[in-house]
Amino acid sequence: MTTAQLPPPAPIHQLHHYAYRAKDAEETRRFYEDILGLPLYHIIQSDVVPSTGEYCPYTHFFFRLQDGSFIAFFDLGDDQAAEPSPNTPKWVNHISFRVDSIDDLKAMKARLEANGVEVLGITDHHIFDSIYFFDPNGVRLELTAQRADEFQMLEESRTAHKRLQEWTARKEQWRKDRAAGRASQPLKPQQNDRPEYVKK
Repeated sequence: MTTAQLPPPAPIHQLHHYAYRAKDAEETRRFYEDILGLPLYHIIQSDVVPSTGEYCPYTHFFFRLQDGSFIAFFDLGDDQAAEPSPNTPKWVNHISFRVDSIDDLKAMKARLEANGVEVLGITDHHIFDSIYFFDPNGVRLELTAQRADEFQMLEESRTAHKRLQEWTARKEQWRKDRAAGRASQPLKPQQNDRPEYVKK
């Protein structure tokens, strides 16, 4: 089948679920349901993984967000947490959930801190404000209150492809320079969208 014969992409409406390993199901339930307010909605338990056929007993449990999507976890019954990625800073991989307002963001920060959760922020990202924290499994979470309206975001979208193409072209040159021994440092972006955060 040629590319021209392929059917068009099906509409992808929203995230269905993101799944992660949980050290302990009840500890995870307390955090997501009792503190964050996401109801426990569904559980699947089995000894065999349907997608691979391998033997691995698990409890797979889902918490529902307001839009009907889920964050889900696997408790493999061994009290083991997922290992962090050895080549990735802890702040890179994270999940962000949207709240309705800056006031909601402040309220959630207070709620988390009252439950002994260390919270970073509120951080100003210009188009949204965020707080950051870790769940009991080491998953970095972000709560975000949008500041930019749909018109501002549409304006942002008009330059996104051009900026990524510029990055890609510079990265291709950086790879050639690195192969030739002329580049030893990671590639820096062509512009700094956060000038208030500059390495002194």
